[in-house]
Amino acid sequence: MLKKYVIIAIIISFDIFSQSQFQQFLSHVNSLTDPTQKNAAVDSFMSYARTIGIPFIEDSTANFLYIGNTSSVTAAGDFNGWNASSWSLSRVYQTNLWYRSVVFEKDARLDYKFVLNNSNWILDPENPNTCAGGFGPNSELSMPLYIQPWEINYQSSVQHGSLKYKTLFSSNVGSNYQITIYLPPGYDTLSQTKYPVAYFQDGSEYISLGRAVNVLDNLIDSSKIEPIIAVFVTPNNRNDEYAGNKRNQYQLFFVNELVPYIDNTYKTIPAPDKRLVMGDSFGGNISALISYNYPEVFGLCGLHSGAFWPNNYEAYNLIINGPIKNIKWSLIWGTYESLFSNMRSFRDFLIVNQYETDWLERPEGHSWGLWRASIDRILEYFFPNSSSDIIHSNELEINTFKLFQNYPNPFNPGTVISYQLPTSCFVTLKIFDVLGKEVAVLVNKEQPAGSFTIDFNSAGLSSGIYYYQLKSEGFTDTKPMLLLK
Repeated sequence: MLKKYVIIAIIISFDIFSQSQFQQFLSHVNSLTDPTQKNAAVDSFMSYARTIGIPFIEDSTANFLYIGNTSSVTAAGDFNGWNASSWSLSRVYQTNLWYRSVVFEKDARLDYKFVLNNSNWILDPENPNTCAGGFGPNSELSMPLYIQPWEINYQSSVQHGSLKYKTLFSSNVGSNYQITIYLPPGYDTLSQTKYPVAYFQDGSEYISLGRAVNVLDNLIDSSKIEPIIAVFVTPNNRNDEYAGNKRNQYQLFFVNELVPYIDNTYKTIPAPDKRLVMGDSFGGNISALISYNYPEVFGLCGLHSGAFWPNNYEAYNLIINGPIKNIKWSLIWGTYESLFSNMRSFRDFLIVNQYETDWLERPEGHSWGLWRASIDRILEYFFPNSSSDIIHSNELEINTFKLFQNYPNPFNPGTVISYQLPTSCFVTLKIFDVLGKEVAVLVNKEQPAGSFTIDFNSAGLSSGIYYYQLKSEGFTDTKPMLLLK
């Protein structure tokens, strides 16, 4: 009977108090002196927590929980640079419950593992959610406002593109490369229709870990992008080819051998503004080098967490110190990556020098969880389906959140910011300077579904880069603007 009463007492406390349920539970279990009662309380709480989800999340706090007889438990993940010794979990006295409470952004998404006895790396046994990574699956922490990417999932109801496989020998590198070519639904060799092309570094991983084929099928089916051809290139030694002593030969393979082969074999649009090269980490490094060194071939460049540090920041310094070239950029990175400050400075350089640039900074780590969920962002930026564009029109159905680029940009002193809402919701639209300081609040209220335009006057502000951010019910988007006085 005692165990039954303990269960009732704990569950009642969950209903009564609006403050942290987990902290109340800890206070309760630590007040008990009988080990049997303590463990009964732990069992009751864990049964309840499993119905909610573990890690047990309350507002912006994630409570990591582990049950087991071990001498130590640490958490390693995106949040601490995968350091197995920096985040120890505490043990509730006279029980096998280990815990650690950590505050994150409400829309954060992070990979992690538990490390037992400083050596045994395991998935969180209480968390069924995992995310594929370059070294196997990781447990996934997704905070309440994180929106899972629908477009990465296979949909049987949509039309699917076809895959072709090719082994291509490079005389420049002296190696064979495995190439996978995605042809969009409806591709017909007899048709006069020609297509833009997206080239992916780390091709096999973009397919297996990034689920890029599903993304392409879903974006084309939903008319979010125009039909495109995609070329997935698998490296032989990515360190050498993307950042090491074969990087120059690899660039020549791409522009002098691979692109001509694709253009001669498939119905492509052979123009730099219809040809994208993109990659993750070191793949971003080589993509930037290829595009900047050969803008007449690749006028579009997408960087997923571009790792620019090889060869004393060769790619970064080449671009910021060299002449402005006709390249359009898309940049995506996470704030839990060590390279985020470099990506910010690179973004600022591009904007100041009036490169066409789209960017997204997310509270995530250096992982395929971030990259797979933002392939759509890059593709929609470079290959929008003009027939489905929604720009301040009441004649078209508004079915998604959208923040548009301000106009004019650069501006002085005034500019117009436009956005659309798919449903009635509470909205904030704020202006920030480059240090993240809030300088103006333009909207802070409930608004109905529809399209809106807001005039912003920069009186009192000095020249420089500013950012405007729209937030509402799980949606956040930020865009840069340049004030020139």
